[in-house]
Amino acid sequence: MASLQDLHPRHGLVVSAALLGSAGLLAGGLTLPILHTRQLIFWQETYSVWTGILDLWKLGEHVLAIVVFLFSMVFPIAKLLALTYVWYWRLHEEPRARLLHRLGMLGKWSMMDVFVVAILIVLVKVGSLAKVEPRLGVYLFASAILLSMLTTSYVDRLGRAASWDRGAR
Repeated sequence: MASLQDLHPRHGLVVSAALLGSAGLLAGGLTLPILHTRQLIFWQETYSVWTGILDLWKLGEHVLAIVVFLFSMVFPIAKLLALTYVWYWRLHEEPRARLLHRLGMLGKWSMMDVFVVAILIVLVKVGSLAKVEPRLGVYLFASAILLSMLTTSYVDRLGRAASWDRGAR
């Protein structure tokens, strides 16, 4: 029983950099503004994922706030932590394969938030009285999710290669 890092030492720098990059992009994507709204001349507001969740909670939209919190914050953070665990800790082959499969499925759900924000921007831009502009946070968030999905796929492929190599002996 070995960690994937032990089995694939030359890939360690790539995976470590991808995990750190995903975490940094996610931190920026969750805290920096994702959109800026302007209605006529009098009203302007900038929203980050976090302030959007807080605003939903304050407006009494508790279920929606919890759903957005889970899909936008908890799932991506949990996925990065689990992927770090899979890469660095010694696991038996079967539990590692199961966890990587679940992480791949979870990543697809995380991407849903990026699409929701994009749809929101398009819908509000249709209105003639309000204008919504995407901000850096939405690009960082989308990049974090995408990099996390690619890293999961890469680590999964390395895990399968390690299984195949052991089976070929």
